[in-house]
Amino acid sequence: MNFSLSARPLSSTANRTTRPPFGPSWFAAVMGTGIVANAAVTLPWSFRGLRTAAMGVWLGAALLLILLAVGYLRQRALRLHAADPVMAQFFGAPPMALLTVGAGALLLGRRLIGLEGALAVDRVLWSLGTVLGLATACTVPYLMVTRHRFAPDAAFGGWLMPVVPPMVSAATGALLVPYTPAGQLRLALLLGCYAMLGLGLVAALLVLAMIYGRLVHHDAPTGTVVPTVWIGLGALGQSVTALGALAAVAPSALPAPYARGTAVFALLGGVVVWGFAMLWLALAVGLTVRTIRAGLPFAPTWWSFIFPVGACVTATGTLAARTGSEPFIWTTVVLYALLVIAWVVVAGHSVRHAAGLVCRRAVAGHGRRRRVDPDLRLDVATGLSGTVRTTTDGRPIPEARVTLLDPAGDVVGVTLTDEDGSYAFTDLKGDHYTLVAAGYPAQATPLTLDGTGQDAFHLTLAHDEA
Repeated sequence: MNFSLSARPLSSTANRTTRPPFGPSWFAAVMGTGIVANAAVTLPWSFRGLRTAAMGVWLGAALLLILLAVGYLRQRALRLHAADPVMAQFFGAPPMALLTVGAGALLLGRRLIGLEGALAVDRVLWSLGTVLGLATACTVPYLMVTRHRFAPDAAFGGWLMPVVPPMVSAATGALLVPYTPAGQLRLALLLGCYAMLGLGLVAALLVLAMIYGRLVHHDAPTGTVVPTVWIGLGALGQSVTALGALAAVAPSALPAPYARGTAVFALLGGVVVWGFAMLWLALAVGLTVRTIRAGLPFAPTWWSFIFPVGACVTATGTLAARTGSEPFIWTTVVLYALLVIAWVVVAGHSVRHAAGLVCRRAVAGHGRRRRVDPDLRLDVATGLSGTVRTTTDGRPIPEARVTLLDPAGDVVGVTLTDEDGSYAFTDLKGDHYTLVAAGYPAQATPLTLDGTGQDAFHLTLAHDEA
């Protein structure tokens, strides 16, 4: 398939264009806000007013979840995002948002709605989040194998998002075990949580290996992609948290010898994984500092800082409670303080970013990219149009989906090509964009529009004849 681009004055018959304002990655704001509240419960020390403040933050996360869920469902952009190799990775964010808010209802919300009400809310949100998380963990890798195409350097932290939800289900499901009727039902819940922990942890380790290989063998990530490296810390921290939470409730469902084994596994396995998490933390901090020196513009990926640090707080707090180790205790407190500071900064930037238009971050630069020889002209930078054709015989391709992203990864416009393969975008105010073509194996290409009307770009997208 050949993408021929030319910027010219747009006619009144410009293509049908929709503008979905945000994608699933924005649910990371709910995850981050929720874990700031939930992590306060795991602190080894109690501070005056902390629980009340945490409850207020949890209420904010619950309200944000409702607003984002309603807004996202009204867009009806599920297929559009599933076709994009970058956006699809963040389908793991909505189920984790549900699970985080549900856990907060049981940890903090009971003071407002009572234990029975909190249990009802948590059971509903946990069940929905677990089903969606398992569906994401299975569906997104399948799409990656069968529909999407990736360059050797395409791996990034977002690839962890689809496989982490089962681990969050395991950690938050442990809260429901004591309130589940004793017998087979409680045993099934406990063993199911362990199975989901294994599913997520093994898959996460495989993805971490791919990300590490990409970091070693290719250029270091830059710009707004760098925060996604922190997602690896979240996956590791969540596994330690789940091990500790499940070991705490195992005696109520397992025979004594196996219950004691879960405690040993939680301690020794947790410390081992925590050590690896500290290595990943050091790597993430180094890359982030390096990028900040070069300039790190705000993007929704900044929320990748928050939930992973929160997971590290709960993991360290779990080990502190199990060992009574002073270094773990102090590390938990320091990490939580840093978490709150980071949350305030990112939330403030997000509010300012959403003041004009609520948009989503697609993690620009990590779809399957190719350096191209452009053939593009922009007339006073107000419009962009072109055609989509096959490489074999130059036939126009109708109904191909074309998406335009700004430098922050927000969707500027989405359109389908007409019968003659043409498309058009109007009212463009910037000069740097990423163009994503889908319908065939999707590919993203960065564009720079200088407004002179003289630039030219050529883009070829390969596809399977079958």
